[in-house]
Amino acid sequence: MNKFFQFEELNTNYKQELIAGFTTFITMAYIIVVNPKILEVAGIPFGPSLVVTALTAAIGTLLLGVYAKRPFAIAPYMGENAFVAYTVVKILGYSWQTAFGAIFISGILFIILTLTKVRVWLAKSIPESLKISFAVGIGLFLVFIGLNECGIVMIGVPGAPVKIGNLTDLTTILSIIGFLIITVLMMKNVNGSILIGITIVTLISILTGLIKIPDRVFSLPPSLEPTFLKLDIIGALSWGFFSVILTIFILDFVDTLGTLIGLGYKAELIDKEGNFPEIEKPMLCDAISTCIGALLGTTTAGIYIESAAGIQAGGKSGFTAVVVSILFLLSIFIVPIVEIIPSYAYGPALIVVGILMMSPVGRINFNDMSEFIPAVIVIFLMSFSFNIGVGMTAGFVTYPILKIFDGKIKEIKAGMWVLFFFSLLFYIFYPY
Repeated sequence: MNKFFQFEELNTNYKQELIAGFTTFITMAYIIVVNPKILEVAGIPFGPSLVVTALTAAIGTLLLGVYAKRPFAIAPYMGENAFVAYTVVKILGYSWQTAFGAIFISGILFIILTLTKVRVWLAKSIPESLKISFAVGIGLFLVFIGLNECGIVMIGVPGAPVKIGNLTDLTTILSIIGFLIITVLMMKNVNGSILIGITIVTLISILTGLIKIPDRVFSLPPSLEPTFLKLDIIGALSWGFFSVILTIFILDFVDTLGTLIGLGYKAELIDKEGNFPEIEKPMLCDAISTCIGALLGTTTAGIYIESAAGIQAGGKSGFTAVVVSILFLLSIFIVPIVEIIPSYAYGPALIVVGILMMSPVGRINFNDMSEFIPAVIVIFLMSFSFNIGVGMTAGFVTYPILKIFDGKIKEIKAGMWVLFFFSLLFYIFYPY
């Protein structure tokens, strides 16, 4: 086992990887309940959807840990689930079965593009400034999510879309305490600082009566029959559904690419040329997971930015992912326990990790406007549009345009023109 996961080469051990696995799971366990809650809007039964969410995450993350051997986790994407529930089903009027058909088609396309090395070719064509902006933008995105989960920043009103939260609220105070605990423990180089911070805030919440210990710990999962193999592939192949397939395809493509590069910087996996070694392996795991999710009955699955919390906790090998996978599988039977972890307990972890992920920003060339402006657009739009894919595609569009006007068209690689073209299609056909 040690040799398989290269513990000695990576200077890690079982304890460190276990702590990292638990940390990643806790920071993203919300998806087990939140994903089915969102998809319930589309008419998908909550119970089966909850099981499918956990199963998809368990299978995809196990595949990633054993095959790709990276300390990342896979689960159904936030954002894509809302797009399917609110836009595709509620606004456009399509069935969720047809939407899952489109997701399956996208997954097959991803598998083909990965096996033919097209995705790797495209990844290598992205300039370093944009790659760095992905890591920084995801960091800012995590901070924004964390601030919202903690109640420190809240949705505002027209003209002032965000505002400061109620800092006298007990849950917000606890989140600030959690942030300070995690930060101080990190400064003292305490292993498992994020996990300790989340645990302390959760225990205080129980003691103060903010959350209640569930009456039961174990629960049997409901049947998957309502969602299993219910996808409508034929319906998704209609011309009217083209814009939906294109949107799902591009969102998943850029989300995965950006997340991988961002996590690669965090895990110090990026080589001297600015590339992610063997990036095709986690990409293939992502593609297969998307197909599995669609067959089981959920939306696009991919690598989660919350994996950064586990990396910060010391996760270096695929064993971290294996631990996360096992926990997702067990969560099917202990949903009552998973549900009690409050958002203001893991929110501080997202803020801390997000801040640390923003450190590469100094490597962007601020003196070259054709490099600096596209990078800043990526960083800002990831957070302000609350969508990683929107930020990345904006960068793919603006980078070549500014290079042309700066007389540096030769600096644009062929793959960037492909990304430019598909990003334009994204904005043209997006079902606003």
